[in-house]
Amino acid sequence: MIALTLPEIAAITGGTLEGADRPVVVDGPVVIDGREAGAGSLFVAFAGERTDGHLHVPQAAEAGAVAVLGTRRTELPTVVVDDVQAALQALASAVVARVRESGGLTVIGITGSQGKTSTKDLLAAVLASAAPTVATRGSYNNEIGMPLTALRIDTTTRYLVLEMGARGKGHIAELAGIVTPDIGMVLNVGHAHLGEFGSREAIAEAKGELVEAATSVAVLNADDHRVVAMASRTRARVVTFGREHEADVRVAGLTLDRLGRPSFTLRASGATTPVTLQLVGAHQALNAAAAATAAMAAGLTLTQIGAALAEVESLSKWRMELHELPSGVIVLNDAYNANPDSMRAGLDALAAIGEDPDVRRTVAVLGEMKELGAEADEAHLAVGIYAAELGIDRVVVVGEAASGIATGAGVRAVALPDNAAAVAWVREHVVEGDAVLFKASNGARLYDVAEALL
Repeated sequence: MIALTLPEIAAITGGTLEGADRPVVVDGPVVIDGREAGAGSLFVAFAGERTDGHLHVPQAAEAGAVAVLGTRRTELPTVVVDDVQAALQALASAVVARVRESGGLTVIGITGSQGKTSTKDLLAAVLASAAPTVATRGSYNNEIGMPLTALRIDTTTRYLVLEMGARGKGHIAELAGIVTPDIGMVLNVGHAHLGEFGSREAIAEAKGELVEAATSVAVLNADDHRVVAMASRTRARVVTFGREHEADVRVAGLTLDRLGRPSFTLRASGATTPVTLQLVGAHQALNAAAAATAAMAAGLTLTQIGAALAEVESLSKWRMELHELPSGVIVLNDAYNANPDSMRAGLDALAAIGEDPDVRRTVAVLGEMKELGAEADEAHLAVGIYAAELGIDRVVVVGEAASGIATGAGVRAVALPDNAAAVAWVREHVVEGDAVLFKASNGARLYDVAEALL
């Protein structure tokens, strides 16, 4: 974070400074986990139902924290506020405003039902190849995580990439009110969180709040009619990306190698650049086009972007991680999250790998897709049917909540009660020449099963 004195932080947050008998400057990371503190850190103490952050101040101090933002005085100098979350958000807004004033900061917000993290990772890598860049880590895309991300910037930062999640109407508008995006990008409107929103139309309404907030450019998916319709909701300049439809930045000539890694041409404004990704899955080409569109809006050239995309070796943990084991087994670990659309993308990637003559058998280890509401049973059944249609050789379904996948996959399915049974199955049955996909919602913890095989 940029260096701030405690009186400055108190003024920004409307708090009262207590316990400061000497000048203190915060110039380290702002954290909510004392174990993540470092030299010069500000520890933000949330008092919740399960734990009280104020009790962890000694741990934060030992790790290097010099001050606390909380609701009561602690052993460290403390800025005392009534509402810690509101204070954290106010601090993030003020820091972004100061860096903007000092010159050159561009803020890019990303949302969508699937692909947010992959696209964010690609965009962050592209922008970082040109100038200092800060981007969302992990699942820090909500009303607490996003301000913490914004507070990682300093005076050298030129690009801030913020993934913005939503659990209902108004959530993205709230996030965009904390840090206003110059560029707002909507990837798609799918089935993720359908149980919370109720309909895809409601999801579209919520996702569109980002382009309403964008002040400079709105980046929209030309292949998703619900997204491209958002052009009427923004005053920003609209640019589009796509594969199936004409767009300002378009994917052409897509092919896959033996491990399902895409090569294609990006076309934009009469120019072209070839791209070969080191990532797995045809869907990554569209994610790359989305990242390229936002990067061009931020001032990079198509040639710069193509070269940077080719250098990206991996995404966030447990997202389309490709492993070729010494045993001859190929593992595709995409077990961090899942919804019907991303399930199909993962299965497509597995099927593409299965076309390699050296692959003996394709195995999909699948678990529950959460937050689908009334459509959960139908959605799981459809995933199983899709896996069978693709010709996936064995569909291993873990947990009762995902049992519809087994029903849909029919004779190809193996239904297992829990992760322990899945670990035993893969250790016994996965052999040389198999390609194995692991995919489920985060709560299913299928990454534990993948790690057991790895």
